Amino acid sequence: MAPATDRKIKVLYCQPGTTVFAGIERVNDAICTELAETYGDTFDVDVLLVSEHRNHPPLPRTYTIVRRPGSTRLGLIRAFRSVVREKHYDLVVVPQIEPAVIFWFSRLGLKQPIAMHLHGNPRRESGHLKAKILFFLLRHLVLRRVAVVFGTSPRQLRAFTEDFNCRRPTVWVPNPVRTFEAPGPDDKPTAGLVTFVNVGRYDYQKGQDILVDAFAALYKRRQDIRLRLVGHGADKPALSEQIQRLGLGDVVTLEYHPDNPQQVLYASDVFVATSRWEGWSLAICEALRCGLPVISTDCEFGPSDILIDRRLGQLVPSGDEAALVEAMNDYCDRIDEERTFADYRRQNIDRYSVENSTKIHADAIRQAVEASRRV
Repeated sequence: MAPATDRKIKVLYCQPGTTVFAGIERVNDAICTELAETYGDTFDVDVLLVSEHRNHPPLPRTYTIVRRPGSTRLGLIRAFRSVVREKHYDLVVVPQIEPAVIFWFSRLGLKQPIAMHLHGNPRRESGHLKAKILFFLLRHLVLRRVAVVFGTSPRQLRAFTEDFNCRRPTVWVPNPVRTFEAPGPDDKPTAGLVTFVNVGRYDYQKGQDILVDAFAALYKRRQDIRLRLVGHGADKPALSEQIQRLGLGDVVTLEYHPDNPQQVLYASDVFVATSRWEGWSLAICEALRCGLPVISTDCEFGPSDILIDRRLGQLVPSGDEAALVEAMNDYCDRIDEERTFADYRRQNIDRYSVENSTKIHADAIRQAVEASRRV
């Protein structure tokens, strides 16, 4: 779809108010970088930062960074409003439900079109009172005035449409998966062992405690296995205590590689994701990018959209530890066969390359700008 006018489409992506440059932050950065570099004749791309991120990529970026610190809801309202007063954007892309509602109120009278970008699981994100209020406002006031809803997973968007009786356009915009360097001579699994790996925030949602329990059960049956948990987060002390209590201190490690997990992935055999819920799963995609087979709980929503072929990996029922243990054991027994599918996994996941994903995002932005004129 061609732009309605000859001028560039002005688009603002909002980063969440976090301190670590990780999931949503990496997605926005990758998409906006590619939009600016490849589609710069069509899009004028700004990114709003309301917080400072540790491990942020080196500056400058190819897009324009707009800084407006805001740590409270009132601070966010002021930050959002000051930015959109200064520049009339054709579309503002806001991640998640709560910030989208806050942004909608902040731009009252300014009529900035909004694309709400779902990254997580709306069914699991309204646990506290303030979130419930914002979800209520979305359902009964804000949603019908949103130009479009972007989502990271087809299943996620279908569930959102059903749960919220959403009548606005919905568009699946896949998260981009970065390309890693080829493995070096030392980037290979330890011979004679099967190393399981998990990469993600140490958090109840990500379910590393489930994985540790399953690993402990399997370790009682066979000692030729190891587990590497790569991440950061508030649950690290609890995980450390669990590992020591189960006597796994010599075979389970907690590691932190904030910028690039590729060496850990290349040095492992099987990726295991035990999330209680997801919106998508960049971690699963990055494991496939490195050629690893994946075992994942069949949680809402992303894993079942990604693991669509047995050569990619296996889904196990959520909450079924026995099934998880048996799947891990089965991969140990078939690890040589599984390695033969490594190139297939790398090729399959290329559908989510930065180039391919950004093309879809670019088309979605054009569609959203057209839809905004009908809101």
